[in-house]
Amino acid sequence: MTDSRDWGALLLRVVLGALFLAHAGLKLFVFTPAGTAGYFASLGLPPALAYLTILVEVSGAVALIAGVWTRWVALALLPILLGTIVTVHGANGFFFTDPGGGWEFPAFWAAALLVQSLLGDGALALRLPRHQAALA
Repeated sequence: MTDSRDWGALLLRVVLGALFLAHAGLKLFVFTPAGTAGYFASLGLPPALAYLTILVEVSGAVALIAGVWTRWVALALLPILLGTIVTVHGANGFFFTDPGGGWEFPAFWAAALLVQSLLGDGALALRLPRHQAALA
C-alpha cells in the first residue's frame, strides 16, 4: 500500500532525474561533449571526466525516473554535485545569484539526493529482482 511518503519519494525521484537530464542535455546539445571536456580541462580536471560525467548524469537520471536502485543511484550522483561545489561554484559565494553562481543550488541538490537515498524508491518504481545467493 502506498502512502504520502511513497508519493513524495516518487515526486522527488522524478524531479531529481529531470534535473540531471536537463544538465546532461546542456553538456550534450549546448556546450557539446568536446566543449564540456575543454571546460573540465580549464578547471584542471581530466577532459575524459567530462564524458564520464555526462554518462553518469544520463544513466543516473533514467534510473531515478524509473525507480531502479534509487538509494544507490542517489548516492552515486552525489560526487557530481560535490565536485561542482569544489571546482566551480564554491569560490563564487553562497547564493546562486552571485556572479558565476554560488554553491547554494548544488548544495540543496546534494541534500535532496541524500534525502532520496533515505526515502528509497517510493511509488511506481521499477523494482528489479534482487540477486539471490546460489543455493548449495
